Amino acid sequence: MSLISSRTNNLSWMIGGAQGSGVDSSANVFSRACVLAGLWVYGTREYYSNIKGLHSYFEVRVSDKQIRSKIDEVDLLTTFDAETLIRHAEAVRPGGGIIYNPSLVRSDIRKVDTLEDNIVEKITGRLVGQGFTPNVTGLLDEAKRRDIQLFPVAYDQVISQTAQKIGETQLSKVSRIINVLAVSASMAVLGLDVNYVERAVEAIFGAKKKVIEMNVIGAELVYNAIKSIAHPPFSAKLAPVENTKPRMFVAGNQAVAFGKLVGGCRMQTYYPITPASDESEFLESHENFKLLDGYSHDGQGSIVVVQTEDEIAAITMAIGASLTGTRASTSTSGPGFSLMVEGMGWAGMNEVPVVITLYSRGGPSTGLPTRNEQGDLQFALHASHGEFPRIVLSSGDMEECFYDAIKIFNYAEKYQCPAIHMVDKALANSNMTILPLSAERALIDRGKLILDGSNPQDGGTPYKRFKFTEDGISPRAVLGLKGYRFWNTGDEHSEIGHIDEDPENRIKMMTKRMTKLETAAREIPDSEKFNFFPASKSSADVTIVSWGSSKGAILEGMELLRRDGIDAEFLQLRLMSPFPTDSVKKTLSKSKLIIDIEQNYSGQLASLIAEKTQIEIVNKILKFNGRPISRDEIYDSVRSTVKAPQENERLVLVHGA
Repeated sequence: MSLISSRTNNLSWMIGGAQGSGVDSSANVFSRACVLAGLWVYGTREYYSNIKGLHSYFEVRVSDKQIRSKIDEVDLLTTFDAETLIRHAEAVRPGGGIIYNPSLVRSDIRKVDTLEDNIVEKITGRLVGQGFTPNVTGLLDEAKRRDIQLFPVAYDQVISQTAQKIGETQLSKVSRIINVLAVSASMAVLGLDVNYVERAVEAIFGAKKKVIEMNVIGAELVYNAIKSIAHPPFSAKLAPVENTKPRMFVAGNQAVAFGKLVGGCRMQTYYPITPASDESEFLESHENFKLLDGYSHDGQGSIVVVQTEDEIAAITMAIGASLTGTRASTSTSGPGFSLMVEGMGWAGMNEVPVVITLYSRGGPSTGLPTRNEQGDLQFALHASHGEFPRIVLSSGDMEECFYDAIKIFNYAEKYQCPAIHMVDKALANSNMTILPLSAERALIDRGKLILDGSNPQDGGTPYKRFKFTEDGISPRAVLGLKGYRFWNTGDEHSEIGHIDEDPENRIKMMTKRMTKLETAAREIPDSEKFNFFPASKSSADVTIVSWGSSKGAILEGMELLRRDGIDAEFLQLRLMSPFPTDSVKKTLSKSKLIIDIEQNYSGQLASLIAEKTQIEIVNKILKFNGRPISRDEIYDSVRSTVKAPQENERLVLVHGA
């Protein structure tokens, strides 16, 4: 089904190849070229969990309007290996195009050893059933039957010509330009001037003049070669548009990292784990940075980033830094978070404002290390034994990733408890153009933090780090502050921190700690707890409930549903603890039909809503195959559910290669 109405500046492009072959570089050049042409971009990256060899691919959606999700169909598939063509040719829409290397046409599908057996059986069965040979030639013949245009590109020939032009005798040193050649070939087909590719190459490779030179030469050669061959006009086109407002091109993990820097985080710990490591590595590459005027005497700031020996060390080191008054965080994914829960419990007992950025991926155990899933919500809410307050905040797009990375530190320090910022893999490994993020909007609230060294022992009364207060929050002094002596222990304790197992003290201390959630629920505004996107008319046909990276696909899917006469409203939950019970109950109690959309097996948000509001959501649309949810899946599945809710109480989405 094709949902793209206009083929000018409204298309989906895909490139793939073996992991480590430069697929990400190709997508980066293509995306930046489009951004330089004034277009909006949304890109999603998919890759296996091995280091090199297995298949990875990048989908880039381009438009002259802001876009926030992927779609299912591909307009132009760009390949330089056989496996990409084999895996993804079926995704190309009728009337679309395929760029391929003609030297691979005899590649036998059954002899590509990186293809899974079920994939081989499925594709060869499909081809043979139509009378085609089970090789690349058969796939191309099938594509032609679907009115797909084919564009052969002899990469080896262009590489040889480039080597001659720069005087290089070793082709291996030039062969890496194949990624840029694939991009330039795409732009030739799509009609965007090669100048944008050259500018993107210069922006990415910076001072590497020789690398830039050979990529630019190769790009022009392949661009002119395709332009010189007479082809029927391709149905999808790119054209530059005037861009009057500044924009940012950013990935999800980068948005989180920027938010941490702006929000005052000055220590980050981590143990390498996918996809969380990208954020810490980005921070490592920006450990020294400029501050806004007035934030420091010399305009310079810095962050300490430490790679620890394991996740237990990562959480405890961050806790130690927080005890000194430093805004500290650690970033991890499910398996690493599993190791952190004992340390988080210690922080809960001692009311330490440590921040954990939790990137959700497929589980359990190692699970799907590089694939998307929202299976950690209930775990984040209940991890570690016993009961203690924790703030859990979920982001749904790049802007929220940035601003939430700031807010989560405010929550942690103001309410003196562990705070978890949830970002799923689909957000972490997507990139897109957005309007500029604003550091001026970043208000920092450190709560009841004592920073001066005046002696609190007025009249001989010792400082009470865990003083009983009406709101559950005690004045917090940092370690080493003169006159402010206190104790930390994993045991229950008195107001000054000494171990105390008295039953009356236990009741008062537990009540004090848990009261913080009531205080937070009262003080945090609704605008930070959830987003509500109303229907266009007074009474919606359906209420969609969801969280995390599904946001963009749902908002775009709602636009398509309205064209079909289905008016939807959308409740995006963000603050999971403390949960906005009254507001959610008020919204959902008026709904005609509620559909829960989540990227996990059981509908964990629906369970949380039932627990807090006693409203059971019957209809669920779930996806847990490791691939992100798309706009088209939202459109199709919600439409089916609205038309026949009883027959579609549980729809499982399966799209994705």
